[in-house]
Amino acid sequence: MVYVYIAAFGFIVIIFLTLRDIRIYHRTKIESYRRGALRGMAAGALALIGLSITEANPQIGLTIILVAVYINGKGKREDVFGDAPMIKRLLGETTIKKNKTSVDMKKA
Repeated sequence: MVYVYIAAFGFIVIIFLTLRDIRIYHRTKIESYRRGALRGMAAGALALIGLSITEANPQIGLTIILVAVYINGKGKREDVFGDAPMIKRLLGETTIKKNKTSVDMKKA
């Protein structure tokens, strides 16, 4: 029974980090965070499969979760936080990068 909780924790962590990458990409438009979010969605799908298998066969299910966590591993990312405190890093708070097109449209 405890195996299901371990698998659920792995799944929740992957989804949290994926949502954080999506938020950072949406605010900064840095391509490496987009790739990280896409990789996180694939890892999340694999983790969901592992979570569903864990109750029937904990060894196979947790192995799939471990592979999903490995796939979601940290890739190369640009520093967008600077000297931000830990809570802002955890939540993915960054400065918003404004599009040139939206700025140009406001001037017109």
